[in-house]
Amino acid sequence: MKENKLRVAVVAHDNKKADLVAFVMHELDHFKGVDLVATGTTGSFLERAGLSVERKASGPLGGDAQIAADIVEGKIDGVIFIIDPLSAHPHEVDIQMLLRICNVQNVPIATNLATARLLVEGRLRA
Repeated sequence: MKENKLRVAVVAHDNKKADLVAFVMHELDHFKGVDLVATGTTGSFLERAGLSVERKASGPLGGDAQIAADIVEGKIDGVIFIIDPLSAHPHEVDIQMLLRICNVQNVPIATNLATARLLVEGRLRA
């Protein structure tokens, strides 16, 4: 049985981590009462900004797969994964797997800040 509190996974590629943190801080009112789950390095950026985050492994070390497993188990209500489309990523297979799991499980996923803004202003509004 799901809790009433939303759980949102937040992930960002290296060149987008600062953008993600700035976005979350700007939209902080929308994240009140939301449990954040993040891959390791993204989580450390958010923690340094003063946020409470459940940290998984870093993406290349299986963090994307851990978040995907949580999605399959119904433990994640939405994903914000700010992708850097201009850089190569050695764990591209894991990234595609996470995107596919979101689509299979019908979990909303934002891959850029414009879509993330729409997601938090609609779905995460208290």
